[in-house]
Amino acid sequence: MSKSSFQLTVPFPDSKTAAIAYRTLTVDKEPKRSSAVKNLQLNDNQLLVSVLKQFNSPDPRSLRVGVNSFLDLLKLTVETIEQFGE
Repeated sequence: MSKSSFQLTVPFPDSKTAAIAYRTLTVDKEPKRSSAVKNLQLNDNQLLVSVLKQFNSPDPRSLRVGVNSFLDLLKLTVETIEQFGE
């Protein structure tokens, strides 16, 4: 089995907004039942995202599920920041 991964760089208008998104998205730990591992890093005004399918997971859909879950949370975070400001 090979490891599969997804990487994304999300630009924000400034480092303050990126930090708000980072803190929001990293507040919860991944559930133990998750077969994908999420890693977020903050680089100035960019959020660097990596989602890695666990090597012991036989199900290739686990990466898709992990990415979709993260993108849903990212969308909600961005919409909330836009609605209520920083």
